[in-house]
Amino acid sequence: MITSKTNLPLDFIRNLKGFLNYISLEKGLSENTRSSYEHDVKTYAEFLLSRNITSFSESNEKLVTQFIELLSEIGLAASSKSRYLSSIRALHKYLVSIGKSKNDFTDLIELPKIRRALPEVLSFAEVNAMIEAADTSRPAGLRDRAIMEVLYACGLRVSELINLEINQVVFDAEIVRVFGKGAKERIVPIGSFALNWLNLYINNVRIQFYRLGVSGNTIFLNQRGNKFSRMGIWKLLRNYAKIAGIEKDVHPHMFRHSFATHLIEGGADLRAVQEMLGHSDISTTQIYTHLDRDYLREVYHSFHPRS
Repeated sequence: MITSKTNLPLDFIRNLKGFLNYISLEKGLSENTRSSYEHDVKTYAEFLLSRNITSFSESNEKLVTQFIELLSEIGLAASSKSRYLSSIRALHKYLVSIGKSKNDFTDLIELPKIRRALPEVLSFAEVNAMIEAADTSRPAGLRDRAIMEVLYACGLRVSELINLEINQVVFDAEIVRVFGKGAKERIVPIGSFALNWLNLYINNVRIQFYRLGVSGNTIFLNQRGNKFSRMGIWKLLRNYAKIAGIEKDVHPHMFRHSFATHLIEGGADLRAVQEMLGHSDISTTQIYTHLDRDYLREVYHSFHPRS
């Protein structure tokens, strides 16, 4: 249900309300389907707003394509991206039908083809620059540092990070119990740096964001006491990348790629990295062995007697 508390511009709100009423009354969709449409289109509206677009009628093929690419970057499955695109298509068809838009460009858009590309990673210096950019004298800054420390220390998926609860962190044993895809549990070590900042956040700052009946045991809370959304974490990282002067298109999964790559560059066993990432098939993990060719070449020439 759209409320007056939303931060979207009025034109977005009016068209979104009209669209939701249309699909509910004209098409007779279930409440669950209606909620899915509302979530997808609000997320799309927030993306447009981040690009200084304040009306759905100002959108275009390029912007929708960028939005779908962003969904890929934050780790959404093909089925989820297809659902988002279906919702956006339905919205723009509705806008054309009521005369709010001249043409429907969304039929020209296809989901990006899945390709086995090498993931882009951050260097350790870049990770460190982003983490150090957080102003820990502020509650939100200390929380943000804890988020980035944990994301990099454990190689978590963004869904695993935002759903992390206090009882999943075993401080004495320096481990995190992570529930990944299919609720499959795995144990991931967590380093002393991340544990220190996580401890500071939980004991001194989390209470300032906590809202009774809303926050539960979720560790990382936003300003309203809710757990973060995927988009919320993406925006957070994008902001710190900008502060740190990093020009790469930083997203949460890049921290996971960097975690794996830096471990393998440091000599970690591939099977151990597979376990920490929660990959069911080691072939998925092996992609990271192709990222450090320069490093391996340097090691070879440094230590092989006949290099």
